[in-house]
Amino acid sequence: MKDQRLTTRLAMTGIVVLSMVGTRISADQPISFTNDVMPILSKYSCDAGGCHGKATGQNGFRLSLFGGDAEFSHRSIVLEAKGRRVFPASPENSLLLRKATAVIAHGGGRRLTEDSVDYEVLSRWMREGLTGPHSGERVLERIEMSPPQLVLQPHARQQISVAAFYSDGFRRDVTSWALYSVNTDGIVEVSTEGMIQVGNQGGLAAVTVKFGELAGTVQLIIPYSQTPDQQEELSNTLLRLQQQSTMSKVDVALMEQWKRLQIQPADICDDATFIRRVSVDICGTLPTASEVKAFVADATPDKRRLLVDRLLERPEYASYFGLKWADILQNRGKGYSTSQQRPGTVLFANWIRDSLLENKPYDEFVTEILTATGSQRLNPPTVWYRSVRTIPNYVESVAQAFLGLRIQCAQCHHHPADRWSQADYFGLAANFSRVGRKGGFADAEVPTGETIYVLDEGVIRHPQTQQVLKPKPLGDPAFEISVFDDPRVSLARWMTAPENPFFADAMVNRMWAHFFSRGIIHPVDDRRETNPPVNPELLDALSEEFVDSGFDLKHLIRVICNCCAYQLDSVANAGNQHDKKTFSRFYPRRMTAEVLLDAISQTLQVPTRFPGGPGEFPLGTRAIELPDENVAVGFLDVFGRPARFKACECERIDAPTLSQGLEIVNSKQIQEKLMAPDGFVQQLVSNQQSAEMNSRLVFWTLLGRAPSDEELAVAVSHLANRGDAEQTLDEKRTVYQNLIWALLATNEFMFVR
Repeated sequence: MKDQRLTTRLAMTGIVVLSMVGTRISADQPISFTNDVMPILSKYSCDAGGCHGKATGQNGFRLSLFGGDAEFSHRSIVLEAKGRRVFPASPENSLLLRKATAVIAHGGGRRLTEDSVDYEVLSRWMREGLTGPHSGERVLERIEMSPPQLVLQPHARQQISVAAFYSDGFRRDVTSWALYSVNTDGIVEVSTEGMIQVGNQGGLAAVTVKFGELAGTVQLIIPYSQTPDQQEELSNTLLRLQQQSTMSKVDVALMEQWKRLQIQPADICDDATFIRRVSVDICGTLPTASEVKAFVADATPDKRRLLVDRLLERPEYASYFGLKWADILQNRGKGYSTSQQRPGTVLFANWIRDSLLENKPYDEFVTEILTATGSQRLNPPTVWYRSVRTIPNYVESVAQAFLGLRIQCAQCHHHPADRWSQADYFGLAANFSRVGRKGGFADAEVPTGETIYVLDEGVIRHPQTQQVLKPKPLGDPAFEISVFDDPRVSLARWMTAPENPFFADAMVNRMWAHFFSRGIIHPVDDRRETNPPVNPELLDALSEEFVDSGFDLKHLIRVICNCCAYQLDSVANAGNQHDKKTFSRFYPRRMTAEVLLDAISQTLQVPTRFPGGPGEFPLGTRAIELPDENVAVGFLDVFGRPARFKACECERIDAPTLSQGLEIVNSKQIQEKLMAPDGFVQQLVSNQQSAEMNSRLVFWTLLGRAPSDEELAVAVSHLANRGDAEQTLDEKRTVYQNLIWALLATNEFMFVR
């Protein structure tokens, strides 16, 4: 796996740009429809979804989407419209060329000029007899970009070249026929011929290159402009970080990128910030005021490392990450009769939590789910098959949850931004062709209480060719298995093998995103050739640690939480204020819905009552402990609780909305907690402490820190605006409620910073 990654990153030499206006094809080489004509159609977006590639075509002319089916496109051009689209005897009079050159009105406008190489290729193809795809012709195997990685200064220009390599050893320059795009706006631009123009802003970018059905990227590093004083400050900062960190491979990868980018990392955050951050991130729980004070006062040199170890042993760790995995594994309750389905979701949720609590190796965890058989009343992992039950469910859930891949597009056509084809999609589906179900009873959307077993036979056919497909992994040959073997076992072995290029990467990337708000590959479940990691060395270092540990999840969390980037402050400095990708500072994020509700319950010291359907969950149950999403709490839905219809973390919404602001103002849960007769507010009203003492207690309890002098003065003024002795109990209760309410609505309370 490491060798494969390294190969793709090595600089390549000897690829020459032959012509900036098009590489001419040798006169003694016949024109190939697949290898010569189809790339031209793709270059000018003729077969794109917005033009002739869409399902209904355009003005009666339809091509295969993104050039995925050369035979279909050839038939459309040559045989349809009574052959009027192409004239072998007089190519210049063919509709194909007359419309492309705008001699005849064309909705897509002028795409070619008569003196271009592309016009010549299309003309020659017609004169040579309109030859179509045929067996035995060379097959495109890979493309290579030169250089594959660039460090460019602001305002620089750089030409990249693209070479195509074929099955018969033939190689040619295809720079002029490749398609180019940029994944980050504002940093660089790229021309249709592959000329990169850098703007005046530093950062990371990637140029996506597509040719035929293949795609790749050229990764760009644009250093931020630095004065000599700023460069000296950067050197000093990196030196301090080296002295304060263990300089693991993870730290080295981070610091090397900051150095290349000339980006100034933030300062180390203070202890109060760190304990609040890591407590929420590992346990989904705020630290108490006494825990914060004790940690800040602790003089132990490696107290942060020891804190991480303690948090990982708390039961809240398993509950919080159990909630995360229940989302990903679609442990869904809605759509069923709650009284009938809840035992199943509870069984599965408890199994997930217990697996995390015992630190079950991740490869075993995944294998038990994929290969589960037996009763959904007795074997918890089989409950996964209750929501995941169709061919698209199997393929897309497995690919997204465990491999970090979105291959939905390949169900209908070749993936436009990656290498996956329909054969790959349905070959993966074939691993589940023998999943059988029996028993259970109809309960709304799907049966409940089924028994999962292995059928004697099962068939998956390619939707175009109707060929029976053997069970296979992604990107590798089909499994050699007998009729007595469960294909899912072979899939699980392939998936969890240390050399698998996706499995470990997907998990470490997902966990990194949990702690840093974005993944090294982002979105976390959208790994593809055209969405490269922002720091490949960092991803490699984390994956190597994870594999070497035996897929130990707690070890992975320790590595992440003890790295230098996780220790950094969230406050931007002049040198990293534009950084959103390199983790040179901690990126603040709002607490997830369940964590936020639990934080409000904890600080106001009033537990939330959760309806159980029927009855209620035991008083004291936390939101992070709920087994499924079918618990009617409007607060959780407003703040982005997912519906669990997809194995995608994108279902959980953390973007701010107007309804969230209104919920903070009008929430029934918050109102009840503020008015509870035995809650935090009532304790403040009746504890006989001064306004100053209670103000300090409020800040420590809600924000985990002492108030500033200005904050203290404002709070005391608000609490004692009529003098403590003159206030009635109701008035005193109201002013305390207002103070706490105001702090609950601050970013400092609601955000992990």
